[in-house]
Amino acid sequence: METKLERITQLSKENPNMVFTSIGHLINMELLKDCHVKMDKDKAVGIDGVTKDDYSRELEENLTNLLDRMKRKAYHPKPARRVEIPKDNGKTRPLSIYCYEDKIVQEALRRIIEAVFEPCFYDEMMGFRPHRGCHDALKMLDNQIGGQKTGWVLDADIKSFFDNINHEWMLKFVGARIKDPRILRLVRVMLKAGVVKDMGGFEPTEQGSGQGSVCSPVLANVYMHYVLLWWFREVIKPTLKGYAGIVNYADDFVVCFQYKWEAELFYERMKHRMAYFGLSLAEEKCRLLEFGRFAELNRKRRGDGKPETFDFLGFTHICSMTKNGRFKVRRKTSHKKFVKKCKEMHNKIGMLRTQKTEVIVHWINQVLTGYFHYYGVYGNYPSVLAFRWNVLKSLFYWLNRRSQKRSYTKAGFFDMITYGHPIVRPKSFYVYI
Repeated sequence: METKLERITQLSKENPNMVFTSIGHLINMELLKDCHVKMDKDKAVGIDGVTKDDYSRELEENLTNLLDRMKRKAYHPKPARRVEIPKDNGKTRPLSIYCYEDKIVQEALRRIIEAVFEPCFYDEMMGFRPHRGCHDALKMLDNQIGGQKTGWVLDADIKSFFDNINHEWMLKFVGARIKDPRILRLVRVMLKAGVVKDMGGFEPTEQGSGQGSVCSPVLANVYMHYVLLWWFREVIKPTLKGYAGIVNYADDFVVCFQYKWEAELFYERMKHRMAYFGLSLAEEKCRLLEFGRFAELNRKRRGDGKPETFDFLGFTHICSMTKNGRFKVRRKTSHKKFVKKCKEMHNKIGMLRTQKTEVIVHWINQVLTGYFHYYGVYGNYPSVLAFRWNVLKSLFYWLNRRSQKRSYTKAGFFDMITYGHPIVRPKSFYVYI
């Protein structure tokens, strides 16, 4: 099956205008079984309460029945269970939890859509793609700002992107490369499945793609490709007089410009384009700021002070210089992300305080290692070290509240985290960016 999907990817890459009219047959027993095997068994269950282990007990019968319903066009996914996840700004983010069988179908659908569209996506799109990640997006942005004639940066934000995706436009975008009615029907029924809230009844989904859906990321990439990336590369850039570049990760993107007037014109045109496709910009979060190799000098001449900073992918980006006097984009952990993560760690350690010390330290080391590998970029060592220090303060606080008697003095605590149950330390830096 992987060979067939790889062949589709190759054909799509060699023939950018090729339309696939008959690929629905690839969703067969072999593909569904493979999707089942690779599905995470620890994920939350949908409204039917069926887990991976439950589905596995009669796997052959369940998959045969599922495949038969899909061939007869009698397959209809169950509504997703909707839960609200708190956000940094005090609001909530809706998360859709789908039934296990629907996840299998979504995974099969994701693989086929990805095989067709992956070769079409531009390099500037980094989110939810194979062999790409946040650090790749940061490296590209670093090159666009430091290696090109960037003088202005547009930091834009799409308001509730996943919740406002227009279903009809989505089907048209997918249909631009896939004309198989079986695939298009599956995309439609997935989008229209509806949701069931914990405190309410069924609600239809007339727009949006549920965050939590297995195929939602690749569908979001298809939408962003046509609405933003393709338009920017093929329509906007050829009309500009100066340099322009874009970096996109999921629904976050930053656009670099050489000239301010072209950035302002692009912003106005982008607002109209987003509205045409059912989206809107959070204008209170969108900022055009002078940023780049000559920003500090130009602002100093005008008496405007230091260049402003902007946040992207959890980092605050700052105009800086190397020891040799060359321009460098310096990054440090976003203050908002830093504070949020420190609070999360403090609360989580408090919940684990009744566990054995080695269990708590093992979990902390796992979290810190992941944190160091993401935020441990060149120049961010002080922020990473500060995060570790805050975690140690939380650990000391909670270990001394497991009983009425103080468990550790400061000296005893630092002996414990150094020799007894060592807490990992960050290196001077982990990632070159």
